[in-house]
Amino acid sequence: MANYKLVATAAMGLEAIVAQEVQALGYTTTVENGKVYFEGDETAIARANLWLRVADRVKIVVGQFPAKSFEQLFESVKALPWEKYLPVDASFPVSGKSVKSKLFSVPDCQAITKKAIVERMKQHYKRLGFLDESGATYKIEVSILKDVATLTIDTSGAGLHKRGYRQAQGEAPLKETLAAALVQISKWNPNRPFVDPFCGSGTIALEAAMYGQNIAPGYNREFISESWPWMKAKIWDAVRDEADSIANYDQPLEIIGSDIDHRMVSIAQENALEAGFGDIITFKQMQARDFTTQLTDGVMIGNPPYGERIGDVEVVEQVIRDLGQVMKNYPTWSVYMLSSMKNFEELYGRQTTKKRKLFNGFIETNYYQYWGQKSKRD
Repeated sequence: MANYKLVATAAMGLEAIVAQEVQALGYTTTVENGKVYFEGDETAIARANLWLRVADRVKIVVGQFPAKSFEQLFESVKALPWEKYLPVDASFPVSGKSVKSKLFSVPDCQAITKKAIVERMKQHYKRLGFLDESGATYKIEVSILKDVATLTIDTSGAGLHKRGYRQAQGEAPLKETLAAALVQISKWNPNRPFVDPFCGSGTIALEAAMYGQNIAPGYNREFISESWPWMKAKIWDAVRDEADSIANYDQPLEIIGSDIDHRMVSIAQENALEAGFGDIITFKQMQARDFTTQLTDGVMIGNPPYGERIGDVEVVEQVIRDLGQVMKNYPTWSVYMLSSMKNFEELYGRQTTKKRKLFNGFIETNYYQYWGQKSKRD
């Protein structure tokens, strides 16, 4: 098998979690803004796509070089070993982006990159006319940051947040990758009860269930690199068989999701059925302020409504106040809330144990963390 330089892309603020996930698969990492670099073979490509819960995509880094002129870009792209990745009939659309660079025209950068790859391919495969591009697709990106160009090939296809279970969603859905990050940051384990009082379409509860039973998030979906001739079917079969063998489908879980909107509860139930958790997660219509439980040492994770997107600020503020009052009755419970409200702690009535800045799409939020007391049974 060959060795590839790979990069798992990540939302801002989640790089460290993605790096931990890559390391857990056995690979050494280097972290930059929004990127976690590692090296591995074809099996590493398959395993990273199947197992990374928090990464956005897994890409192959074909090359990186200074690019201050179009001529320099053309010659440097042409010098890369494209034939190592692209068969003669490869379809290879080129996308691009440029930030703080002399070469700021993205359409020109894309066109020049495409032309350089075609020239390299024609030379290598001894073709005179056009390449027919009738085969498998290899999505190439030319990304120029501060006059340094990075050329990558996307191995994922649809973003890794597309797990395949979401049949429907609400107005402001939380990305599955961010939901998985919220669960991992909380250090929840499957022996503790889990509640999301603002469950929406059920994403956080579903990610907790997959995490709790050690189910690979990409187990029930396909990836663009599965169609590549050198990513053999037996590699994917072996990686999926391994994932199946280490999943703990019998792990009992106490996971509850509730929402004030009965339509969202119905959607969450549909999504849970699609994910295979219809009997495992309980969804019910309820206001957060009505939460009661006999259980101790639980973890509550939620993404309460944001004033600027759903409902009025005053309503949202009251919801947070109510939640703070209710959770005073459950000192052994840990509470983790993702909110854009700058006055969240004041509303909740307590200072956080810890908070972490995260982005929900383009909205700046904080992940407010209140660690519970250990119960006497410990």
